[in-house]
Amino acid sequence: MARTTVSFDSAGIPLAAHLYTPDTPAPGPRPALVVGHPGTGVKEQTSGTYAGLMAERGFVTLAFDAAHQGESGGLPRGLEDPAQRVEDFKAAVSYLTTRDDVDADRIGLLGICASGGYSLAATGGDHRVRAVATVSTAEPARQFRLGADGTQDPAVFQALLDAAAAARSAAARGEDPGTMTMFPETAERARALGGEHGVEGFAYYCTPRGRHERSAKTLAWESIDRMAIHDAFAAVPLIGPRPVLQVIGERAVTAWMAVEAHQRATGPKEIHWIKDASHVDLYDKKQYIDPAVDKLTDFFTTHLTG
Repeated sequence: MARTTVSFDSAGIPLAAHLYTPDTPAPGPRPALVVGHPGTGVKEQTSGTYAGLMAERGFVTLAFDAAHQGESGGLPRGLEDPAQRVEDFKAAVSYLTTRDDVDADRIGLLGICASGGYSLAATGGDHRVRAVATVSTAEPARQFRLGADGTQDPAVFQALLDAAAAARSAAARGEDPGTMTMFPETAERARALGGEHGVEGFAYYCTPRGRHERSAKTLAWESIDRMAIHDAFAAVPLIGPRPVLQVIGERAVTAWMAVEAHQRATGPKEIHWIKDASHVDLYDKKQYIDPAVDKLTDFFTTHLTG
């Protein structure tokens, strides 16, 4: 498996990406996958892990940094713009269609965490995508509005909207609008704020386990009011008759979002549960990733190469 640095345009913003290609020879163009990273992540983390493993299974894979994040362009930095994130997936598909080693009629999407929601939305609106799979599905707008487990007090998001409005006004006056801090300073504080899910996120993004210098630790405040009006699951009914697979950890507190997306899907659909895994376990723990990749390989082989 070889990794090459590439770039492509997404609505006028240059995106940085890694292209993974299998070492084994092929008689012609291969099926390909676009792999999206979790919220605040970068292509060098879990999306790159899955892209590399799927390339070893015979797929050309493309892991990219979202616009405004990582090595990709876009200002302000750290912006989480749901509409742009969906556009990034479509732009990645466009890039793959230009490659001689890719069969443009056999392209799928693989979204992890936040990119799970975005990949479903992109598939609903882009008929070039033949199949879509997600790992640890999350829909960022729902997670910010309702919390990771869906039980957040509505007052929390209202307070975030107050802060986002104040930041926009400050920017209009030429002042520094500041940014929203995504991770607390300690694991203990992460647990107090977000329970086990919070401390697991801290352990991945803020320790040597998964930390990367370009992974976003803050978000631009205007990310919040952009999420207030977005619903990545609105396009899920448009995916059918194309197939949807969601790979979810049995212990994931975010699983309710995958269940909602599953209920909205109108074509072939499946939730595949990974025993004993949490949401974040599926980012990097081999004992959970291996069965996930086996299932993903079966799914994409059936629908892109079968």
